[in-house]
Amino acid sequence: MTTLNDLSTDQIHLIIVIKKKIEKLQTRLQRRVEKLQAKIDSIAGDGGVPSPLIRKKHRMSRAGRAAIAAAARARWAAYRGKAAKKSKPAKKRKRFSAAARAKLAVSARARWVKARAEGKTTL
Repeated sequence: MTTLNDLSTDQIHLIIVIKKKIEKLQTRLQRRVEKLQAKIDSIAGDGGVPSPLIRKKHRMSRAGRAAIAAAARARWAAYRGKAAKKSKPAKKRKRFSAAARAKLAVSARARWVKARAEGKTTL
């Protein structure tokens, strides 16, 4: 086996470059293993780091959900050979009257006047 004294500076430099490449690959591999482990943990429900594969929940409107449900009922009715029942329309959401909206607008303007007088830019 050769010692460092027997090697030229070019050989030592080449060894250093190769060692750095090995270390870089090992850290990359370690990071990759950690990411995969996190995915496994999130799938298994261990409460680990959330996986980027898991998507955020998409919200659907009541009307959209009602339309999908009505279509599903119609498909099942057709499958069973029965006439499809017409479903009730989705309940309309309660809305403020024009007078109530006007009162809210007046109170909001008053809050903003007070906030601006105190030098605030947010409430």
